[in-house]
Amino acid sequence: MYQTDPPRPPKEFLPTMYDLPSEDPEEPGLPDEFHVLQPQLLRETFSPPNYPENQIFVATDLNLYYDVRHPLWYKRPDWFAVVGVSRLYEQQELRLSYVVWQEGVDPFVVVEFLSPGTEKEDLGQTLRDASLPPTKWLVYERVLRVPYYIVFDRYTDQLRAFQLQGGSYTELEVTQVRVWINDIQLGLGLWEGLYQGIERQWLRWYDDLGNWILTPQERERKQVEQERRRTERLAEQLRALGVEPDFGDE
Repeated sequence: MYQTDPPRPPKEFLPTMYDLPSEDPEEPGLPDEFHVLQPQLLRETFSPPNYPENQIFVATDLNLYYDVRHPLWYKRPDWFAVVGVSRLYEQQELRLSYVVWQEGVDPFVVVEFLSPGTEKEDLGQTLRDASLPPTKWLVYERVLRVPYYIVFDRYTDQLRAFQLQGGSYTELEVTQVRVWINDIQLGLGLWEGLYQGIERQWLRWYDDLGNWILTPQERERKQVEQERRRTERLAEQLRALGVEPDFGDE
């Protein structure tokens, strides 16, 4: 149905993201609150230092179309990142979906949040029905060959990481609930703290010194605190000189 004579590259004749969006009237359900907040924290702290910001694409619950032979098949990762691709589709539009034969770059890392109903498929513990599309694990491992696959169980706070080695995933050792990914000079770990008013264990990215990457709000608070301390030091220096500082109403 999708072959041409003479053959042409898939990007020229297969459906694009305009034909294959993420919105599906048959699946109107929204993710739960954790599935909203946790991907947001991952997005805010994902900043590989060896890639410019405009060459990084991050998505949450976005349809990922992966098979040129079955263009309507897709997976919907909880969170995934692509590096070395334009932040905007063809450098001009926000994406409706991610269509690999149009983009030319596969995801670099996928994160799935385990739940009782999806755990076995997410961990590659289900057998594929030949009449159905492949499972997530098979797509990530065999079709897209995603270099890093991360799964997180928020009910047990267990973090598991898999790296593609040869033709299959090998589980990595997670030390102190952290895993380092050298290709992007970032690590992913479990952080206990307050995010969006919720105190719990959260997944977030850290740098090569082991420091957690700050969110925009944290960076702003840090700058305010640094400015406050600078003002206090200046005031102390002035008082030592016998001058009472006056910084105005601010």
